[in-house]
Amino acid sequence: MRVEDVLDKISETVKAIVPKTVEITNIEFEGPLLVIYTKQIEEFAENSDIVRNLAQTLRKRIAIRPDPSILMDLDKAKKEIEKIIPEEAGLTDVFFDVDTGEVTIEAMAPGLAIGKYGVILNDIKKRIGWAPKVVRTPPIPSKTVKDIRKYMRSKILVKERKTLLRKIGRKIHREIGESENWVRITALGGFREVGRSASLLTTRNSKILIDCGVNVGSENFPYINAPEVLPIESIDAVVITHAHLDHCGLVPMLYKYGYDGPIYCTLPTRDLMSLLQLDYIKVASSEGRKTVYESSSIREAVKHCIPLRYGDTTDISPDVRLTLHNAGHILGSSIAHFHIGDGL
Repeated sequence: MRVEDVLDKISETVKAIVPKTVEITNIEFEGPLLVIYTKQIEEFAENSDIVRNLAQTLRKRIAIRPDPSILMDLDKAKKEIEKIIPEEAGLTDVFFDVDTGEVTIEAMAPGLAIGKYGVILNDIKKRIGWAPKVVRTPPIPSKTVKDIRKYMRSKILVKERKTLLRKIGRKIHREIGESENWVRITALGGFREVGRSASLLTTRNSKILIDCGVNVGSENFPYINAPEVLPIESIDAVVITHAHLDHCGLVPMLYKYGYDGPIYCTLPTRDLMSLLQLDYIKVASSEGRKTVYESSSIREAVKHCIPLRYGDTTDISPDVRLTLHNAGHILGSSIAHFHIGDGL
C-alpha cells in the first residue's frame, strides 16, 4: 500500500473518532509521529481521551498541532504564557517554532510548568493556539546544551528538519512486499573486544545500525564497509544506546559518507554524544592526529537526531518498532527493545 493510501485510510479513521465539530486541516507523517493539524486545538486540550483513542486504534504516536491560521501573534502569546506559568516554575525562556506551531517553554521546574495532569499546558493551548512543550532549564549552565538548542531553533534548520522528518516518515511507512519473515544480527565491532561497538539488525525489509563506536586506543573502526551494510544509504535508522565514544564516536562519519537517515536516542544521549565527539576531535588535533570527520558532520548528526523518552514505542522502519528503557549505566543510557513485525 502506498504512503498516500495509508494516509487516506488513517484520515477516514481519524474523522470517525474525533467529534464532527473538529476540523482536521492536514494529516502527515513527520518522522515516527503521525501529526494531525486542526483549527480546534482546544477540543483536544479539553478531552485527552480523543488522542488516547486515536493512538490505540491507529497504533501510532500521535501529535496534535494547530493549523497556522489560528496561532496567536508571537508577542501576545509570549505575554499570555508568562501570565499562565506559575512564578515558582522558574520560567527562563520561550521559543516559538512557526513551522510546526509548537512553543518550547524552558523552566527550572518543568513539573510546575506542566501542572497536574497537564492542566497548565492545556490552558496554554486553549488561550494561544500554539502547542506547548516544556523542557528543563539546565541547573548548571552548559555551553554544549545552549549551542545545541540554539542550533536546533535556527530558522533555516527548523525548515530543513520539517522536510527531513516528512521524508523519514514516508520512508518508515513505505510500501513493502510480502515474503517470509526473518531476522539477522551482524557483528560489526565490539564483539570479543572492548571498543568500536556496532551491530546491524537486518530484517526482510529493514536495516538498523545499533551503535557506531570508535576504539579510542587504536585506529580500528567498525566494519561499516561490510557487504551487509552497503550501500550506506540503505540503512533505515541508527540507534545509539549511550554516549560513550566506544558506542557513538563514529556516528558523524556516517553522514560524511552518505547516510541521511535518523538517529534514535534519548535527549541526554544526544547532548552528551555531541560533547564527547567534539572533544574527540579536539584531543586528536592536540596530538597531531586527523579524525575521519569534522565538526560539520557532528552538526549534521544532531540535525538528524530524534530523541525518545523511556517507555515510548516508536516505528523506526516498516517492520521494526523501538522502545528504549533505562539502562542505569550513564545519564541517558538505554536498553533497546526492538519489536520485529507483529512481535512484542
